[in-house]
Amino acid sequence: MKMVERTLLKDLYTHKNIKENLSVPRLVEIILERKEAVLSETGAVRATTGTYTGRSPKDKFIVKDEVCKDFVDWGSVNQPIEEKYFDSLYQKVVDYLKEKDELYSFKGFAGADKKYRLPIQVINEYAWHNLFSRQLFITPTDEELESHQSEFTIISAPDFKADPIVDGTNSETFIIISFKKRVILIGGTEYAGEIKKSIFSIMNYLLPNQDVLSMHCSANVGQEGDVALFFGLSGTGKTTLSADPYRRLIGDDEHGWGPNGVFNIEGGCYAKCINLSEEKEPQIYNAIRFGSVLENVILDEETRLPDYDDTSLTENTRAAYPLENIDNIITPSVAGHPNAIIFLTADASGTLPPISKLSKEQAMYHFLSGYTSKLAGTERGVTEPQATFSACFGSPFLPLAPSKYAEMLGEKIDQYNATVFLVNTGWTGGSYGVGKRMKLSYTRAMVHSALEGELNNVETVKDEIFGLDIPMHIPGVPDEVLIPKQTWEDKVAYNRTAQDLALKFHENFKKFKQASDEIKQAGPVYKG
Repeated sequence: MKMVERTLLKDLYTHKNIKENLSVPRLVEIILERKEAVLSETGAVRATTGTYTGRSPKDKFIVKDEVCKDFVDWGSVNQPIEEKYFDSLYQKVVDYLKEKDELYSFKGFAGADKKYRLPIQVINEYAWHNLFSRQLFITPTDEELESHQSEFTIISAPDFKADPIVDGTNSETFIIISFKKRVILIGGTEYAGEIKKSIFSIMNYLLPNQDVLSMHCSANVGQEGDVALFFGLSGTGKTTLSADPYRRLIGDDEHGWGPNGVFNIEGGCYAKCINLSEEKEPQIYNAIRFGSVLENVILDEETRLPDYDDTSLTENTRAAYPLENIDNIITPSVAGHPNAIIFLTADASGTLPPISKLSKEQAMYHFLSGYTSKLAGTERGVTEPQATFSACFGSPFLPLAPSKYAEMLGEKIDQYNATVFLVNTGWTGGSYGVGKRMKLSYTRAMVHSALEGELNNVETVKDEIFGLDIPMHIPGVPDEVLIPKQTWEDKVAYNRTAQDLALKFHENFKKFKQASDEIKQAGPVYKG
């Protein structure tokens, strides 16, 4: 790939001021010199991202060419774009970047398991984006850097804006993947999360062909070597719940599950900062220090102390930091096969149980459904929770058909006898606006009981609408919290709201025509 890479990027490689794999202190110096960000009291740099404070899914494309046209699951998530538009935009971006005084390059890896890792390169217009990339991906040793041959390259030019009429895009912003050229173009957005998620999309395309299930999940390992996975979209608690002082962290967001077990795709964490406190989330709070990147977090003008409760820019405030900033991690980020799998949902209707144990058929139903509520700020235009169904809890990042990932998960659940739970970190006592968010302490207690095997043989009650087996007693959690209907003052409103959600499940699942009857029948009972 080295010759292909150098031929394709020759204009940028000859740029006399391209800075490659700079140290963290040097990058921080440059960021402050260029006034791209300011230094916070924690030692982290704080950058703001302007108009785009979350992902822009309507501006993401995949080049439809002979390499991938027969494999990608084309549609509203994987929007096709013609190769001619990519080639034209590529040249425009390169010409634009050639005029810059400095560019910043990071060469590293995605994938902690060396058998499956992908050598990558990120070329940035902004130094703070390069620091972000260094902290989120896996940094090579000096020896590895010497022989590094990038197989995919991201070119990020936030200040370059597309012309939709000429460039075939939907707006000034574009995130375009070319599997043929092995290049990702990003422009028109300063939101660093696009860099991270583009590489995840690439891994979701490549890994299944190597008998590795790529997963949008966090993972940790207990003292006895038991592994837990936490699936869920942004804002459902993957990062928070996997950062457990009694378990070692494998990773907070992206993993592969292969023949040898689970491995982290990344080398860092990208944690939400909304309402972050040392009391509630000490590991994350204390991980934000020198070399970390704060995104859209408000700072006190004088003290530069972060105000994690201030959402005046966005609710999607973020912190990027390397895994080694977490005290309790496993190194390297690889472990055995999962014993427990947690599906996380932030249910804004307030009708799903806070925890329930799933049969295999229910597990497949809820994995394919991927129900949650998009939380404010995680995507452009989302200002309050919206019910959504994201297949495999990661539809925006899946180039292949969801059935491919679901089939692989089902096979692995069978093969390794993993236990699956559905956990609602959303609302209780009523829907959004009436009820309140489930207490984190309750959720932690429920998850702890699940991971310790304490829920395997407890007394349960079956939810009459969702058909889920709900534990009746969990240490540290009031019994009435476990049964959603009991937390609602208006029982008629509860039944109506639960039926509305059941109907949404049924309507969404119609698209999975190839699912077996057993899986289809594992969903909610709609009596409308």
